Amino acid sequence: MHELITGDAFDALFSSFQRSAFRLEGRDRYYAPDEQERVKRFLAGQGYDVASRLASPWWQTIRQATIDGKVVRRVRVVTEPHGEYTRYALVGARINIDGGEDIRYLPRHQAVELGLPEHDYWLFDERLVVLMHFDDADAFVGAELVDDPATVAEHRRWQATAWEHSIPYDRYVL
Repeated sequence: MHELITGDAFDALFSSFQRSAFRLEGRDRYYAPDEQERVKRFLAGQGYDVASRLASPWWQTIRQATIDGKVVRRVRVVTEPHGEYTRYALVGARINIDGGEDIRYLPRHQAVELGLPEHDYWLFDERLVVLMHFDDADAFVGAELVDDPATVAEHRRWQATAWEHSIPYDRYVL
């Protein structure tokens, strides 16, 4: 494994790509310390904190990228029936979509049948793979940048397969 990037170096990837960013998201749960209180309130029936989401640097960055004409797409591989975090993320996805991101869903059993990887990654401009690494508590620990042509080609194939078989958000949540 190469050196992992985090923080500002990781965040810079989202303002420096030229045309497209694609994420294959395969985990059923993600742990981010700054999100825990919002998840807890949501699960207690207090709704989704839209205001804090719209004010987040992530949302602002993605919104600006899509305003600039860049494409941001994501396929979430989900276990059905949904767990608590997936229910929370489904509501939050609408906000990301309103910001310009195209999010689709793929049931886990289909992803397995299609031979998709279990790891999360970003693919920037179809030339840079960013492998996401998480610890045993589901917290992001860093990203590994890979530009090896064979690895990029493999992730591009997975991207195409995932996108072709995934279900757009508005159809999935019905």
